[in-house]
Amino acid sequence: MIVFDENIHQRRIMDAVAAWYRGRVISVTVLRPDTIIKDEAIPTLLRRALYPTFFTTNFNYFWQRVPAHTLYGIVCIVLPDERLQETSSLLRQLFSLPDFKTKARRMGKVVRVSRGQLESYDIRAHPIIRVPSWPV
Repeated sequence: MIVFDENIHQRRIMDAVAAWYRGRVISVTVLRPDTIIKDEAIPTLLRRALYPTFFTTNFNYFWQRVPAHTLYGIVCIVLPDERLQETSSLLRQLFSLPDFKTKARRMGKVVRVSRGQLESYDIRAHPIIRVPSWPV
């Protein structure tokens, strides 16, 4: 399951991901309908879902602030609003990498994707891993 943050849950982006991703693609608002969802509530909501990968551009709140957890993965992308249409292709590129190819491999990781670099940390408290050849 891919869960998009409210800041990027545009239907066209979600439909583009759903065209190639075999699992469910939803907005975080589906996890708790008809309420305002504060950032600090998102990890709790993710733990209640079935192994979701949460996707957000709000890297300032999530990157290195939210602990990794075995029940979810978090992908923070540094992408300006005018480039949000690239979300599907970036996510597909990320999911083609061996460490992110399956749901099981994404769980317990927090990832930050930025121009030319991919960084991640995981539940084992490993130091941040940097992949400088990331194509973004």
